[in-house]
Amino acid sequence: MPDLDLAAVRAFVTAVDEGQFSHAAAMLGISQQAVSKRVAKLEAQLGAALFDRVPAGIAATAAGRRLLPHARSLLTMADVAVAAVRDDPRPLRVAVQGERQGAFEQMRFYADRNPESDTEIVISTTSVTSRDMLVGGRADAAFARPQGGPRPLPPEIAAVPAYLDVAHLLVGRNHPLARRSSVTLRELGDMTVWIPGAAIPSEWADFYRALSEFCGVTIDTTSRADLGGSSRTGAHSDGITAMLDIIGGSATVATISGDNFRDPWHPHIRRLPIVDPAPAYPHALLWSTANSHPGLPALVSYFRDNYNRDIAVGCWIPEPDRDLFLP
Repeated sequence: MPDLDLAAVRAFVTAVDEGQFSHAAAMLGISQQAVSKRVAKLEAQLGAALFDRVPAGIAATAAGRRLLPHARSLLTMADVAVAAVRDDPRPLRVAVQGERQGAFEQMRFYADRNPESDTEIVISTTSVTSRDMLVGGRADAAFARPQGGPRPLPPEIAAVPAYLDVAHLLVGRNHPLARRSSVTLRELGDMTVWIPGAAIPSEWADFYRALSEFCGVTIDTTSRADLGGSSRTGAHSDGITAMLDIIGGSATVATISGDNFRDPWHPHIRRLPIVDPAPAYPHALLWSTANSHPGLPALVSYFRDNYNRDIAVGCWIPEPDRDLFLP
């Protein structure tokens, strides 16, 4: 079999990410015809169709989905090889699970205090998580829980504890607990909390499953639309804001949020620390030991040294995470 053409591989990956050949062409700075030819060349080499036509554009076939993680890895290794030769390596790409996560602010702090570092924050989604970005070669490092999820991490992925995000209960002003200063984990065990994101197979869904098994809390994954809220968001709204609108107007609905998670302000929301013990979501910094980017050692060292391990003893974290996060 002839060697794969990296330009064709890059065209394939970009087309998957963009969902249309025309958008991929714009991203690559070439014509749509050139993208189509490169993908056709790759399909001919592999002897398999990589895309299906769908109403919205294109979607990877089963063969294309199998190829995708390997294609991303090829491009990453090519970038690393080029960076190893050049004196000006590309920025260090660090994936975080959304701009509201504490990891986003921690990376901004790191960049401000280390102006010589050339870092680029990459925002992941629930469909393509920060772990997915790391494993697929779209990021050099990622903030995520290393345990759980639909697929185990490859053996070359290393981890250091980054921070524990202590859980708080969010309720509306008319909720029976609204005037309390805190709620115990034992009391939480008698409640139902609304976590729609836990419906997605993920490491965070596994965290809430473990919490439920430990204290008895019921995790409700009902969608916003099914709970009576709109599934659509306006120009000044997002999914979190829509959730808080529902909770703020209810005397029964409650959810869990992290102390480091940047929730939008809402006049009808009351925040109660969960105590005795405090559940904490374990965020780690993950990276591949095969990645030789020169910016990685300093980043890893910084988060290893600044992990908030002083609060770990008083927290509940899932059993699989304890070896890494407990002192």
